[in-house]
Amino acid sequence: MSAQKGAPGQQSERLAAYLEGLARAAGHADRAAPCKAYCTGLLLAGERKSVEPMAARIYPHDVGRKHQSLHHFVAEADWDDERMLGFALDAVVPALLRRGPITAWVVDETGFVKKGRHSVGVARQYCGAVGKQENSRVADSLSLATASLSMPVAFRLYLPREWAEDRDRRQKVGVPEEVVFQTKPQIALDQIRRASACGLPQGVVLADAVYGSDTAFRLELERMEMQYALGVMSSITVWPPGQQPVRAARWTGTGRPPSSLRRAPRRCPLSVKELAEALPAEHWHTVTWRQGTRKKPLRSRFAALRVRPAHRDYERKKPFPEQWLLIEWPQGEDQPAKYWLSNLPADIGLKALVAHAKHRWIIERDYEELKQELGLGHYEGRNWRGFHHHATLCIVSYGFLVAERARFSPSAQAARLALRPPRIPTHFQPRGSSPSLGKA
Repeated sequence: MSAQKGAPGQQSERLAAYLEGLARAAGHADRAAPCKAYCTGLLLAGERKSVEPMAARIYPHDVGRKHQSLHHFVAEADWDDERMLGFALDAVVPALLRRGPITAWVVDETGFVKKGRHSVGVARQYCGAVGKQENSRVADSLSLATASLSMPVAFRLYLPREWAEDRDRRQKVGVPEEVVFQTKPQIALDQIRRASACGLPQGVVLADAVYGSDTAFRLELERMEMQYALGVMSSITVWPPGQQPVRAARWTGTGRPPSSLRRAPRRCPLSVKELAEALPAEHWHTVTWRQGTRKKPLRSRFAALRVRPAHRDYERKKPFPEQWLLIEWPQGEDQPAKYWLSNLPADIGLKALVAHAKHRWIIERDYEELKQELGLGHYEGRNWRGFHHHATLCIVSYGFLVAERARFSPSAQAARLALRPPRIPTHFQPRGSSPSLGKA
């Protein structure tokens, strides 16, 4: 967790003003002190960012009472997550724009391995943190990104159907009545609609195949007149370049006139994998899209084609419009690695198309820091409100770091945030820890 180099006194003043704004967003004077303390605890160095260890770092001589205050603030107090996040965005987005325009809205999901089954949203499901099915909970997020910086602007727990339809479990963890089962693409669309309604500067929507393979997700983005570059699964079907479904059959004079498109025996769509494997060598080009973290250029082999999606188009009166199919097939690999569908302009160059599709990488740093430095996954409570309050406070605290980075050039030397915690008493021992760990 680092902010860019600058005068410590000035940075402390900026942090104090930022925390004061967050405290006002909490909506009640009694919440001001715990709000500032909680965010300070998230920003301070420390391995564990659950409530009690943070109370020990900030209030080493009054841990018990302050632990109760912080716990009440995060788990029970009825403050508005969107209002809190709105204040942070009002402060951070202008800082981002000073460094360049918003280029992307990045949709993603992040997972948290979690034992037991009583914490809200925990189920056996795919968890990206470990790359497999695991007992975990998963949240959908939306981030704004420039060419060099990014910031989450929405965060919501995915509630599996087994949770959403179990009234007893919902009541025990305080899931609001208005929260119903939604797929991840449906949650993402709600986040995009709210971000649009708030007037946030738009960018190209980027997402992986969990979202891009959902035809309804792509169609809704098109209805909203938003550009996108979305990952899709290899089984998604498209019409090869220059082809499309057959028009509706002629009316014979009886019954309702046919209106749906048709498919002919020798005129059928292909999966994107089949199409990629049939492409001749001249369609493939090596593209470098950016410098890697070790200053090595990132490059791979790509092909881009104008195609029409084919999903259930026999139920439509008109074919889907043409769009880009982008395929990545690294040299020496046995099969293509990734596929994207994009409605970016037909005259866009291959390098620009690749750069858009690959720009999802930028939020990896956000979630690495949010999890490892600010304790995004450290909340130990079970309820809906506490999970989202903790996540919101992590994000708005991270927003200060993003704003600080935006003040300086990317090449400036990083420095730790100028915060120093009080010394923890040597006799302090977190509840549930062994005596040998009590002096952390």
